Amino acid sequence: MKKFLVIIADGMSGWPLKDYHNQTSMELAKTPNMDFLAKHGKLGLVKNVPDTLPAGSDVANLAIFGYDPEKYYTGRAAIEAISQNINLEPADIIFRANLVQIENNKMIDFTAKHIDSKVAKEIMDLLNKKLGNKYIAIRFINGVSYRNLLLIKNQKVKLKTTPPHDITGQQIDNYLPVGEGSELIRKIMNDAEKVIKEDYLPQHRECKANMVWLWGEGKKMKLPGFKKRYGLSGAVISAVDLIKGIGFAVGMDYVQVPGITGFIDTNFKGKAIYALKALEDHDIVFIHIEAADEAGHMGDLPLKIKAIEKIDEEVLGTILKLYSKKDLAILLLPDHNTPIELKTHGRDPVPFLIYHSDNVENVTQQRFTEKDAQASNWTVEKGSDLLDIFLKD
Repeated sequence: MKKFLVIIADGMSGWPLKDYHNQTSMELAKTPNMDFLAKHGKLGLVKNVPDTLPAGSDVANLAIFGYDPEKYYTGRAAIEAISQNINLEPADIIFRANLVQIENNKMIDFTAKHIDSKVAKEIMDLLNKKLGNKYIAIRFINGVSYRNLLLIKNQKVKLKTTPPHDITGQQIDNYLPVGEGSELIRKIMNDAEKVIKEDYLPQHRECKANMVWLWGEGKKMKLPGFKKRYGLSGAVISAVDLIKGIGFAVGMDYVQVPGITGFIDTNFKGKAIYALKALEDHDIVFIHIEAADEAGHMGDLPLKIKAIEKIDEEVLGTILKLYSKKDLAILLLPDHNTPIELKTHGRDPVPFLIYHSDNVENVTQQRFTEKDAQASNWTVEKGSDLLDIFLKD
């Protein structure tokens, strides 16, 4: 029976860079393994983000897993809650609670210098201790690094919030939550900031986090089971709760890989090794890799190129070296683009690649780049259709 591997290189795609002869990060990176797959596979473009929804990893990855986000999406934090076994009631609302660094009222770093998860937990615990009695219906929940959650029980809101990675280097006043219930949300943010600055930072001066930024609010979400829908057993590998949450929501197993961080220091090779091991017991494995997206948000071209090259060498290179059977199909793609100049997500179609290990006679001169994918004249207009195409190809 065929084995399927989906590799999601988060934010790998981008726009051509004028200072680099109109090449993209994918073109500038040295990617012999991606190019091998391209030469022996098929390229195309896919639109993972519908025009009606925000251009985020939450929306795009729902589509990659085969679920129409226009039908199922209820908010980013609701997906991450599933990964932490947080049972939401219909009246509850949950937020992403980023630990961020603010200076002179400006968003300096939406990751607080990629704050350590243990430090983040200390801050979340302190916020619960200090604010739990004042707001009896709220609970801060630690996640991975700067990516945390805030649960509010029995609260009705209709807000407009802004992802902090969209406003790096900008004044925050015009991006605070607005709409129904925003007064409460802003008050919680202000009180949390006060607790961090007065009760945590004086004893931990090395910590860069000085504010909790609330966004990505969502209500309870329910997705149909993956195995019932596709007839395949699945597993997921990711450092971030968002992807784990999608996997859990559709009944997939989560594969714990040591040393994965969601950044450039993650265990790239370990993800490949553990994915191949998981394929022994599962029909399909989704590998999600965050590093290129983080570099894009930082506007750091050398770091983004390094992330792409590590995906090529340590993930794809390991898979191609260790997997010798002729029954493997690989789908490789970014979820969305994260242009260096923009420092946030775009909603343009992204390149995808489909490779079958038993079809190496197909030889072309194409690379896995945006331009070559566009030249294929194959565009999947609805991202949630691509998995069906891949599985039946």
